[in-house]
Amino acid sequence: MSHFTDLAHQFIDGEWKPGSGSWDIIDFNPYTGEKLASITVATVEEVDRAYRAAERAQTAWAETNPYARRQVFERALRIVEDREDEIAATIVAELGGTRLKAAFELHLAKEFLREAVQLALRPEGRILPSPVDGKENRVYRLPVGVVGVISPFNFPFLLSLKSVAPALALGNAVVLKPHQNTPICGGTLVASVLEEAGLPAGLLNVVVTDIAEIGDALLTHPVPKVISFTGSDKVGRHVATVCAQHFKHAVLELGGNSALIVLDDADLDYAVDAAVFSRFVHQGQVCMAANRVLVDRRVEEEFTEKFVAKVKTLRVGDPADPATHIGPLINSQQAESVDGVVEQAVAAGATALLRGGVEGNVVSPSVLTGIPAGSPVLSQEIFGPVALILPFDGEDEAVRIANDTPYGLSGAVHTADVERGVRVAKRIHTGMIHINDGTVHDEPIVPFGGEKHSGIGRLNGDAMIEAFTTQKWISIQYGRSQFPF
Repeated sequence: MSHFTDLAHQFIDGEWKPGSGSWDIIDFNPYTGEKLASITVATVEEVDRAYRAAERAQTAWAETNPYARRQVFERALRIVEDREDEIAATIVAELGGTRLKAAFELHLAKEFLREAVQLALRPEGRILPSPVDGKENRVYRLPVGVVGVISPFNFPFLLSLKSVAPALALGNAVVLKPHQNTPICGGTLVASVLEEAGLPAGLLNVVVTDIAEIGDALLTHPVPKVISFTGSDKVGRHVATVCAQHFKHAVLELGGNSALIVLDDADLDYAVDAAVFSRFVHQGQVCMAANRVLVDRRVEEEFTEKFVAKVKTLRVGDPADPATHIGPLINSQQAESVDGVVEQAVAAGATALLRGGVEGNVVSPSVLTGIPAGSPVLSQEIFGPVALILPFDGEDEAVRIANDTPYGLSGAVHTADVERGVRVAKRIHTGMIHINDGTVHDEPIVPFGGEKHSGIGRLNGDAMIEAFTTQKWISIQYGRSQFPF
């Protein structure tokens, strides 16, 4: 794992250097507790240098032929393919992702790089008619300039690339701040891939730092026009507020409390498989996870029995072992917090059909049922391997329960009648919902994002153009205007 130390630097204006802060962020393997790297934090001054470098480099990049720009992403894709084993091992070591999860993250990362190649050529200008004789109205699509990207710890390589690559492909420069628990996968690894792919210096800068050091400097700096943030709704609210005060556009991909709904005519074995994957993939640290499994009372008993039996078969432990389904949570605070949530729910009257223990940062699965109405556990996002089974009587009640949350990110409906599923899905206040499938999906050209506290704006496909470009009206008067004075 020597490449951890190679990548344990700030990357500003094409140079790899230690930060100039007075303390280090220590990068730990969450399963073994082994120290992978230590990175001296970037200060406010380095954040400024990163943004200024981005601003300088962006002008020439925006004027670069988009056919030339896209070659960078073609090469980046080949590099990710060539380094796939090394990147997968880094995901396993740094964030405790299982082998399966690392493969899933890499598969999506490659899909998004393929889409970034296409995106470079997608912005189109328009010519619009005018009520004024002799006038031509042109509408240009231009890069916004500089984009600040703040990425989370759960899918750091994918979710950094997902904003960084499109923003760059569309002619912008980027300053990226990865989560302090995943500075390599979410930050410097992305920079090293794009540097190797020939991205000119200064266009992507990575600052590894913490709010304790820089406060809101990433958000308040005058250079960036757009901030793309993925993380919790609590921090998202703060990001949105600060951006609004500084007239910056915020794209927010936040938490979820998604419902997977099993109607009375569903294929129960299949619904169980979908629900178990949707709740327990990456230890439940997924914003789209099926936090709540809603089951029609008529099939509740059979479904619950099969669900618990399947969860019992999940292998818990070392993420480096290919047979492992559930590895560690990202850190001890998360592990304690998830265990506390289960403790509270049981104390308040819920029944634990399975009660998972905690060993180090590894939390075994819990399955709760009989949860009293109004329990806080029902409306919050649980970022860990805890499934809630909630019975309902008929579609209307299913819709009411599914919507009884501040979030609205993903969801699923299982039924033998597809159009019935669609009718129910239309009534759920959520940005994305899937019929007869899991809740965890992301595709390069489909608008991705949430309603309510799950975020503002969309990413992917045309939504990337919306997020990372701006429109400019230029009119030409070929005749002569008549002015009243």
